[in-house]
Amino acid sequence: MSFDPANRFLERSRYYLGEEYPLKIEAALRSLPADKLWWRPNARANSAGNIVLHLCGNVRQWIVAGVGGAADARDRNAEFAAQSGLTCDGLIAELRAARDAVVGVLSGLDAGSLGENRRIQGRDTTIFSAIYHVVEHYSGHTGQVILLAKSFVTGAVQFYDDADGLAQPTFRTGNSGDVD
Repeated sequence: MSFDPANRFLERSRYYLGEEYPLKIEAALRSLPADKLWWRPNARANSAGNIVLHLCGNVRQWIVAGVGGAADARDRNAEFAAQSGLTCDGLIAELRAARDAVVGVLSGLDAGSLGENRRIQGRDTTIFSAIYHVVEHYSGHTGQVILLAKSFVTGAVQFYDDADGLAQPTFRTGNSGDVD
């Protein structure tokens, strides 16, 4: 069996954007006290709520609209301006809806489409580069939400069982998550 890097890239992107990162953010959000969802360490920083709104806007703009062709109705400034709003369950519902839309678009792609050109957020790019950007971007913000959660609730967020010196994931729902 030969290794197919293009299809493996699409598979791993679906895994990160459709399972690992959203599950980690959900766990972090659920661990936060309700009054900390919209807490900011300073006026120029973002709350966990802002970050979730921003991720949903980003994946919808770059993947659902930019790659998939849906209408782009993003209000990026509003993502950062919000200082209150959705509850934990509301943020998770938004995150899941964005996740489902992204996975739907990624599931419809094949290796041959990765080199197609797109114009997203005023930038000329390819489908491959757009997906790569979103996975990397989502990863960084996932870490920020986790850090916020860990700063308020010691030990509430743990994603690996370190028994026997091995980091065994505890956040999966059934996808292999294997790393090459």
